[in-house]
Amino acid sequence: MAYSLDDLLVIGISSRALFDLEHENLLFQDKGLNAFRCHQIANEQVILKPGVAFPLVKALLHLNTLRTQRRVEVVIMSRNSSETSLRIFNSISHYGLDISRAALTGGAPLAPYLKAFQVGLFLSFDEQDVQAAVNCGIAAAKLYQSAQKADESEQIRIAFDGDAVLFSDESERIYQKHGLEAFERHEREKANQPLAEGPFAKLLKTLASIQRESMRDHQSVPPLRTALVTARSSPAHERVIHTLRAWDVVIDETFFMGGIHKSAVLEAFRPHMFFDDQHAHCERASTVVPTGRVPTKT
Repeated sequence: MAYSLDDLLVIGISSRALFDLEHENLLFQDKGLNAFRCHQIANEQVILKPGVAFPLVKALLHLNTLRTQRRVEVVIMSRNSSETSLRIFNSISHYGLDISRAALTGGAPLAPYLKAFQVGLFLSFDEQDVQAAVNCGIAAAKLYQSAQKADESEQIRIAFDGDAVLFSDESERIYQKHGLEAFERHEREKANQPLAEGPFAKLLKTLASIQRESMRDHQSVPPLRTALVTARSSPAHERVIHTLRAWDVVIDETFFMGGIHKSAVLEAFRPHMFFDDQHAHCERASTVVPTGRVPTKT
């Protein structure tokens, strides 16, 4: 019987997001593919250091040890060829990561293969690959280099921005076009009408399902904790609360920042990853926590 990914949260991740390949990336940019190929083959037995998304992946895979039913699958999605990938697999084995699947496209675009692997979240440093994933309707984020690594805690902690991430960009567009007063008036008028789903809504609902399972299993320490860190404030808070109720989703911690910088709150929450749609917010957040930017669909 074929292995099914139907009921799993599938994370597609680039090798550069999982491991620290910045030196190798610079080598590729400066000296080309052949220099990169020779370097990787010559260093096949040299274990790579963890990358920005390593702690998140490790914590997500830990979920599979808590129940008999598998919940998470991680797939390496890389433009590398199989010839240059042995170092990646040797490093995966060294760290004991339960990753056995990969899509190695030898320079070809990754987007056509994301749906083939039923990817629910794609993480990469490559702007083009992330944008193509978003255009295909897949939750995806471009990662930022971060001086701060996520905690090695096995409890997964994920923080989300609201508009254009969890929710549609409908309200954000009103704010950008007509200003704060028009935005607040619109949100008051629609307070009881749930917001449309954004690109990460499905991911949040999947995580909420995992949380409910842990509660049914009476686990003393929940394996997952989520936070909403949004620039919204009163009176625009009410619609958010009604939306989450309509989705049957409980977010553990919610912060209505009202325009205050998010970095201090994020540093206190210590997420494995924070997702936002605006470069300025992501750039600032990446100084304190691992961060991914969610592009707008084009």
